[in-house]
Amino acid sequence: MKKDEKEKIVEEMRHELTSATGIILAEFRGLEVAKSVGLRKKLRESGVSYRVVKNTLTHLAIRGTDKEFLAAHLAGPTAVAWSNSDPVAAAKILVQFAKDNSQLRLKAGYLTGSSIDVDGIKALAELPGRDELRAKFLSVFRGPTQKMVTLLTQVPRNFLLVLKQRQEQLTNA
Repeated sequence: MKKDEKEKIVEEMRHELTSATGIILAEFRGLEVAKSVGLRKKLRESGVSYRVVKNTLTHLAIRGTDKEFLAAHLAGPTAVAWSNSDPVAAAKILVQFAKDNSQLRLKAGYLTGSSIDVDGIKALAELPGRDELRAKFLSVFRGPTQKMVTLLTQVPRNFLLVLKQRQEQLTNA
């Protein structure tokens, strides 16, 4: 690989990693190509970028950033997964994949300004995703309004029932 190609890769990685809200490093020794392709597809569908780059290039890309602590984990074949929108998505997919495939080993990660270890990545994977959190948030607002609508419709309904019963009393008498 030529020097200018390497510099281009470093700049691309620096740009992408500096804006990432979540980064996970993983080792993939012995991972079959078909499984790796399947993993990449799952990650891409969830909006997670996944790249295998030489450790020295990744180290150069994170040098001078708040993610520089990840350089200590750049040994052996290392894959970098990152997300700009949903940091939980990468953790969920990689943790599940690592459970099913022992060849993938999680190393370390970054989450909005702080480092996370393997246990932190696993804990992150157990959190609900962005869409699930949005749904829960909306249900919190929907519940009281739905109760209010039900309450407001019951008043006229009950009034009509009283009128109907009174009409029946008068017709029977």
